[in-house]
Amino acid sequence: MLPASLDEAVRAMAESPGAVPVAGGTDLMGAVNAGLLRPMALLGLGRVTELRGWQYQDGAALLGAGLTHARMARPDFAALIPALAEAAATVGPPQVRNVGTLGGNIVSAHPAGDTLPVLAALEATVTLVGPEGAREVAVSHLLTGLDPLHPGELLAFVRVPLLHAPQVFLKSGGRTGPARAVASVSLVLDPARRAVRCAVGAVAPVPLRPLEAEQWVAGCIDWDGERTVDPDVAQAFGEYVASACVPDAGADSPVPTTARLRRTVSVLARRALGRALK
Repeated sequence: MLPASLDEAVRAMAESPGAVPVAGGTDLMGAVNAGLLRPMALLGLGRVTELRGWQYQDGAALLGAGLTHARMARPDFAALIPALAEAAATVGPPQVRNVGTLGGNIVSAHPAGDTLPVLAALEATVTLVGPEGAREVAVSHLLTGLDPLHPGELLAFVRVPLLHAPQVFLKSGGRTGPARAVASVSLVLDPARRAVRCAVGAVAPVPLRPLEAEQWVAGCIDWDGERTVDPDVAQAFGEYVASACVPDAGADSPVPTTARLRRTVSVLARRALGRALK
């Protein structure tokens, strides 16, 4: 099935409840090839032009779910949402970035999805469309299953608040070149609210927000001055984030692996804060 509009796509989903939507197909085809998924039918979204662009809407960017990682990595998009552009630029090799989409990254919900911690830190929402109309859901609620996709629904748009403030994405892939994240951190400054928002990816099934660490470091920043913090504060923030997001090793867990992961998250969080405050 190859609908030419979003309305056609919604109707096709209603008529074929077992159909699986596909845009870039990077995760979907991997699952099919591995024998993990046998869809009754595929609903190709490549002709739905509404899903491939973006527009400004009430102080936010409304992004089509069909935006590719390669498109988001371009300079014009980077000027709009820098951290999301940074994350998109790290997604796999060029052939994956050229076809993989923002919506696919969200719906696949892989723990190491590079865009996911950025969307969590920016407190983005998604628009889901289905036979009963459209509804808006927080990305974090969709990922955790608090408000999942209903049968027949499609993820159409992602709404990202435009803060016009420093935002950073960093990741560690365990090797040079394109690699799946071992850990990633996105950090956003929100001067209007005198707040810091941080999300850690790849260390848990969903991105984690170290809320207490955010509140603590926000209280250490001179918001009316040069927005700097003492190096000891930055170091403590990194350790605070790591301890909040990487739990103590259990009896069956390899302690050195846990310690390494904590160090990685700590360094990423410290560096992200430093870059955001420059």
